[in-house]
Amino acid sequence: MMDPIQILVGGLFVGSIFAMLALSFSFVFRVTGVVNLAQGAFCVVSALAAYTIHADYGWSLPLASLAAVFGTTLLGALIGASVLVRALDRLSSSNILMLTAGIMTLLEGAAFVIWGSQPYELAPFSGDHPIDLAGIRIAPQGLWIVGFISVAVLGVWLLLAKTSLGRTLRACAGNPAAARLMGINLRNMSVFSFGLAAFLAALGGVVVAPILSLQFNTATMFSVTAFIAMTIGGMGTFAGAIVGGLLLGVVGQGGVAYLSSMFGNMITMALLMAVLTFRPNGLLASGRTRRADVRVDVCAHIGIVRIPERAGWMLTACGAFGLLALPQLLSASQAGLINTLVITGILFISVIGLDLLMGYAGQANLGQAGFMAIGGYSSAYLATSFGVSPLLALSAAMLIALVCALVLALVTMRLRGLYLALATLAFGLLVDSLAVGLTDITGGPSGLVGVPSFAVDSHSFDTQLSMYYLVIGLIAALLLTLTGALRSRFGRALQAIRTDQIAAAAMGINVPFYKAFAFVICAVLGALSGGLYAFNFHYLSPDMVDMSLSLALVAMLIVGGEGTLVGGLFGAALLTIAPIVFQPLASYKMMATGAILVLSYLYLPTGVYGSLAQAAMRRAGRRRASATQKIGKRKVLE
Repeated sequence: MMDPIQILVGGLFVGSIFAMLALSFSFVFRVTGVVNLAQGAFCVVSALAAYTIHADYGWSLPLASLAAVFGTTLLGALIGASVLVRALDRLSSSNILMLTAGIMTLLEGAAFVIWGSQPYELAPFSGDHPIDLAGIRIAPQGLWIVGFISVAVLGVWLLLAKTSLGRTLRACAGNPAAARLMGINLRNMSVFSFGLAAFLAALGGVVVAPILSLQFNTATMFSVTAFIAMTIGGMGTFAGAIVGGLLLGVVGQGGVAYLSSMFGNMITMALLMAVLTFRPNGLLASGRTRRADVRVDVCAHIGIVRIPERAGWMLTACGAFGLLALPQLLSASQAGLINTLVITGILFISVIGLDLLMGYAGQANLGQAGFMAIGGYSSAYLATSFGVSPLLALSAAMLIALVCALVLALVTMRLRGLYLALATLAFGLLVDSLAVGLTDITGGPSGLVGVPSFAVDSHSFDTQLSMYYLVIGLIAALLLTLTGALRSRFGRALQAIRTDQIAAAAMGINVPFYKAFAFVICAVLGALSGGLYAFNFHYLSPDMVDMSLSLALVAMLIVGGEGTLVGGLFGAALLTIAPIVFQPLASYKMMATGAILVLSYLYLPTGVYGSLAQAAMRRAGRRRASATQKIGKRKVLE
């Protein structure tokens, strides 16, 4: 009987870590309506900073920890004031979620540049000799974790329930418009909430560092897990954050102990999907909490830029001619650039699907790499293990992705905003776990090798040049097909749903059908991209199609321009070619990707393509106005 109790105690200690992070998520969400994925990065940065101050500068561990927590809190408040507060009234909650994902990537990249990829671990606060309580072995640091989470919960409750500042924060959370009319400075309250949440995350990082080895990319795991815990318990409820974190810890530890780490993750994701399906507001959510998708209704989505049809066709023709002629302009020494262009085109195919779903239908998707993994592994496995022709294998992989998308669409049909983003994120993480765990099919962490070149009948695309023209042809066919579809009733329905789902339903539009249709197309294009990815590299491993790729695809779309179909090509080219051209600065790639995503949301809301199109239309408008004035003057003189 002691083994289950030992597992339960271990799960509660791990769950306390998740609960503390979920509490910081919940505090920010309750005041501002924002889910800040950068919380996990604050946790890791604080722990790594404490290690450096303690080990390199000789400070005592308590002083080093206090300095790290204080510095990280200031960093969180600064980011909140300079970035997040500016976005509150300009972006929907889904887009702010992606913005915070960019901040998380930026901070992870900065941590990689400063501390490298090796893990770090602080010394335990009171030794590492386990305490024996009635046969249960307890690590002393676990008691520190429980103590800190208890103090943090009590402190937050006292702040909100017993102080005037807490009453002000509750007013901001309950009715921001009324609070503004009462003279409350919402900006200052938001900055305070971001700073306090960063403090909670930083404190959690310092406390957990002695029992968990932390490195730069641990931030993603912390953020995602805390987000899931808050959602399971109930967004905006402190009790829900605690319960959700503890529940995840116990379930995860039990799954690892009795099954495996892969099945532990599967059980966690299954629990999340069950909650999202049957109780989407969370287990302990009350009717007093603010709706998670409120910002979707009151904030404008990133604008779509339309250029005149004639100019669009002219630009398309020029672009097509340039892409066809580009390989002929490259010298033999630049042949490696062709492979980079092929990768750019393959990723752009996936971004096209993402644009249809996010840019036109307004539905968030943080799991596109999961569909790329399904397409890549399915087609590669069929081709290598059963000798299926690459074309047939790729077609079967796209069909598998279609079925998975339909099942996921049925589960998430009622979801929108943050909940839909979390569901797709969970799906991507589940696929990633399967890619690592199903070693007989995927090769596990080592990857699947020996994937043949793509071929149609007897014609093999076994050179980079032939693969380049294949990808260009597929992109052209997709763009022409989708351009026509988006000018039909299908496109008008998607844009109506994107603007206001309730109004679209009132107009007689079958909202669930069109959302599912767009999601399926997005998934199938992701699978197509993943299959070509595997055939091009002749190899596929989990780290090639993990969550970081999903965030990179979103960054490509945002940087290029949502709702444009072709805009994503600019983002894909920038984020794929630039790291290769600037190879000496490769270690800054992650940090640059995060910075580009953040700056694009703040200063290029329509993306590179949209900004160029707007500039061209303004210039054309000035020319027309000038020509009209000249004609008017000429008529007056006559």
